[in-house]
Amino acid sequence: MQETIDLMHSIRNLAERRGVFRPEAYFFVLEAMENAMAAMDERGHISVEDLLDWIRDLGCERYGVMAGDVFNAWGVQATIDFGRIVFHLVDDGLLRKREEDSLADFIDKFDFQDA
Repeated sequence: MQETIDLMHSIRNLAERRGVFRPEAYFFVLEAMENAMAAMDERGHISVEDLLDWIRDLGCERYGVMAGDVFNAWGVQATIDFGRIVFHLVDDGLLRKREEDSLADFIDKFDFQDA
């Protein structure tokens, strides 16, 4: 329970400090990542493509045709913004990355309104 409270506090502080994305965007990315890991045979690295597929699917499931509008309200305008969120979480020690992971991997993977 305390771990959950600490994570919530850390995410809210991160969002406030960065001033770019709402806390909900960070929580959403972490939930999509957790869903992706739960679907894996063994926990490990999640590719950008897989993470973005999980984000898109969770967004469609939860928000339907309004998913793009919800993402925009959180400050997320394009898939690169989900990459920025991931790298903010890495910078704060809440996620880890491999040496070859790059923010550029998140550029223009899909359009929110089309997806």
